[in-house]
Amino acid sequence: MNYCSHCGSSALSHKMPPGDNRLRIVCGDCGKVHYENPRIITGCLPLWDGKVLLCRRAIEPMLGFWNVPGGFLENGERVEDGAAREVREEARASVKILGVHTIFTLTGFHHVYVHFLGELVDGRFGVGEESSECRLFAEEEIPWEDMAFQSSIFTLKKYFEDRKEGAQRAHLGAW
Repeated sequence: MNYCSHCGSSALSHKMPPGDNRLRIVCGDCGKVHYENPRIITGCLPLWDGKVLLCRRAIEPMLGFWNVPGGFLENGERVEDGAAREVREEARASVKILGVHTIFTLTGFHHVYVHFLGELVDGRFGVGEESSECRLFAEEEIPWEDMAFQSSIFTLKKYFEDRKEGAQRAHLGAW
């Protein structure tokens, strides 16, 4: 950050505001405290007929690798609505959200992933603009070595563990 978004000043510094417990970016002219918080990424693991739907990325980062459909939550959007939107955008599919499956914190990038499980409506899907391919996978077909993100790997592993145990739980993870 080079300029205060409140007054436009360049007199920014890192200091601890009164009553706070960590360094923040503070404007030396108007006193505005600029908080830096994690970004929320929402996604959904679509399910159909015992398989999971994954998308091969047509964009960076991780172009050409597979992932659980997901992306940044938009302002004013409910987390579950964002997850369903990402499935529509990446896989041209509709899902019935079944519940929260994983919350995964990527501390080094300041991201928090919230992945849901969702049932594909009528089993229909296509290929959206951000994908080069979308495909249903059985557990033994998952391209583990070509997965794009740790959050997707965590979500998939927890899904298959739960399925073996006949459970549907929410899981916490970090990397």
